[in-house]
Amino acid sequence: MQTNNPECPLRSGHFQTAAEVSTLQRLAVFVLVIIAAFLGAVEVSAESGKDLYGSDIYWNATPNDVNNLLRKMKSQTDANFQMEVRTLGQISENPEQNPVLFRSGHYRFSYSPQEREKLRKYMLNGGMMIYNTGLGSKPFYDSVVEELKQIFPEQSLQKLAPDHPIFHSHYDLDRVEYTKAVGASGFRGNEPWFDGIEVNCRVVALVSRWCMAVGWQGEVQEEWQAYKSDSAFKLGVNILSYASAMRAWSKNAAQAMRFVDKLKSYSDTVSVAQISYDGIWKTRHAGLAVMLQTFNARTGIPVKFGLKELRLTDPAIFNSPVIYMTGHESFELKPEEKVMLKKFLENGGFLFGEACCGRKGFDKSFRDMIRSVLPDKPLERIPLTAQLFKEPNTITAVGVTPTLMQESGQARAEPTLFGIQLNGNLGVIYSPFGLSGGWEMSQSPYARGVNDVGATQIGQNVMMYTVTH
Repeated sequence: MQTNNPECPLRSGHFQTAAEVSTLQRLAVFVLVIIAAFLGAVEVSAESGKDLYGSDIYWNATPNDVNNLLRKMKSQTDANFQMEVRTLGQISENPEQNPVLFRSGHYRFSYSPQEREKLRKYMLNGGMMIYNTGLGSKPFYDSVVEELKQIFPEQSLQKLAPDHPIFHSHYDLDRVEYTKAVGASGFRGNEPWFDGIEVNCRVVALVSRWCMAVGWQGEVQEEWQAYKSDSAFKLGVNILSYASAMRAWSKNAAQAMRFVDKLKSYSDTVSVAQISYDGIWKTRHAGLAVMLQTFNARTGIPVKFGLKELRLTDPAIFNSPVIYMTGHESFELKPEEKVMLKKFLENGGFLFGEACCGRKGFDKSFRDMIRSVLPDKPLERIPLTAQLFKEPNTITAVGVTPTLMQESGQARAEPTLFGIQLNGNLGVIYSPFGLSGGWEMSQSPYARGVNDVGATQIGQNVMMYTVTH
């Protein structure tokens, strides 16, 4: 049954930190809103349950779920959280008023065009939307997937890999426990199943394929498609820890540099094409343009900033001597794309690759891909003595992000770049650690990457290399 429930209310809340422990643990004041059909404290007159609740009467089937989660959150993080209930019509596009929205349900639903536009603005402004499938409801899940396609037609919903920061923001939780019904549905595995829409390295919409709410409620039964209670609680704490850290960061990220092409003329020395592929290929929207602008200012070399977005099968890639490729998650190029990439590189083209935020899924896929394209040309660490690290910046060490520093125990390290020699020059340069967030001067708090200054210097040196070789 297809329903449209515009006044499906939301439960919302505020929490505050008691102390600042670290960037990853800091919790900002924000509102959590849960989309439902009940009007809470709002006065209503209704002659039937449908008038009061709308078509999906199970939006609040587990009334203590979020309250239980928030109590758990407080015990783990010392955060105070207050929950509210609002209708979708009552929420604001301004995330300052309601930073997190939560919707749970069992049945199909749809938003109006105006509601989709409102939610899109809300999420792009820094808000986060969380969807919980009641008892693993496939109709509700399918509706969420369809609605997110319409809200973000340019950014596909993708399953989050186990190394995603959301699974490690408080607990390390890349493995979970499910009820028997999840296995009976055909799902095999013990990794959590979250789908997400990511914009500028931030999950703006999160979808849990299996039910978390009954775990928070403490009433899990094996015949329900759900996480068991301990896993559900830990996932919930992780989600809210991630949301709060990213909300604080997104306020600063919103002020990041936006590239404006003001130069009157160009020599067309360098034209850069960003490669699109099946998957999330555009993780940052301003970083590459900002880096090219700083390169021009640093060197005085005119650079064409009319950036292109091309598939490898587009012959226009041969009009761009430099192509750039990035992403977060695993991917695989089509055979015809690999053929064109090989031809591009063997004809003197240059590939600059980056694992945005240092994500391991993309890193493995990129290495596998380049090995299949150039099987006789190994991807090797570029030594610090290479010309690449000498101009326009002399680079001997770079600062790293807090997450990478926590892993390595070092605040600064030698730059880590890999390359492939073709016809006597580097035809491929690849960074397994994030750079583009640094180009925007807003690395994600969970990024495994190089800090702003180091990332900009590396980007400038790579571009100088393409110009002079």
